[in-house]
Amino acid sequence: MKRKKLLFIYNPFSGKGQIKNKLSEIVDQFVKSGYEVTIYPTQKPQDAMELVEETEEVYDLVVCSGGDGTLDETVTGMMRREKKVPIGYIPAGSTNDFANSLDIPKSMEQAARIAVEGEPFGCDIGSFNGDYFVYIAAFGLFTDVSYATSQELKNRIGHLAYLLEGVKRIPGIQSYHLQVTCEGHTFEDEFIYGMVTNSTSAGGFKNITGKNVELDDGLFEVTLIRMPKNPIELNEIIGSLTNLIDDTDLIYTFKTDRITLKSLEEIPWTLDGEYGGTHSEVEIQNGKQAVQIMVKKKELSG
Repeated sequence: MKRKKLLFIYNPFSGKGQIKNKLSEIVDQFVKSGYEVTIYPTQKPQDAMELVEETEEVYDLVVCSGGDGTLDETVTGMMRREKKVPIGYIPAGSTNDFANSLDIPKSMEQAARIAVEGEPFGCDIGSFNGDYFVYIAAFGLFTDVSYATSQELKNRIGHLAYLLEGVKRIPGIQSYHLQVTCEGHTFEDEFIYGMVTNSTSAGGFKNITGKNVELDDGLFEVTLIRMPKNPIELNEIIGSLTNLIDDTDLIYTFKTDRITLKSLEEIPWTLDGEYGGTHSEVEIQNGKQAVQIMVKKKELSG
């Protein structure tokens, strides 16, 4: 019997590096499911992306394990290929926002099983000035926290690390004057934060990205937070975000498949928690169901 081929890419340092203790069980699961397995521990940034992009038509399935950054690299590599194959994901990072959105369990053994025995789900992927992101492109307050927070700190205190770093920045809130174009409409305002998402959580916070989020509908959820003029407005913004009540005109929220943001200055962006460069103009488009990601099989109803 000719075995199917699986490429397994993992980041040995992601999260607390716990994958090292689970490697044997994970590979055993792959082999039991009928795969011949090639294992590759990433050696440097962009490693997963380059490997997936350059390995054409050899593997039936690519499984990656690491944080959201490892998944982002794997998906980016796949988007750049002519022939796409499904991707399995074993989350091993400190936040794993996207795994939560896809209902992929924290247990590595269970996630490994879904990667090889689940079903492919056609997932929307964002393009960003020619780059790609899986679930979030963001700018402004807190966005550099993810890549500015040390891996060691993330491992030790998880979400708290993001918050601590973010709170440190509050006194000197920087705002950006943006011209936003979407669905044929253009508006301008002063913003301290913006995110374009395809996820049910961001930064470990569930439901902060909007209501009725579908990961395969061809639409992003957009959240843009205006510059507060005083502490009362800042409290109104925080209250709206934490209580998930959309009752403030300080926050724009809407859905769209394409958005352009222009500014006079270069703004640093983050894509899936990794540094995405500085840009004075960005065009973000939704690639509907562009990549297949393995998820739990739907239970047969009735």
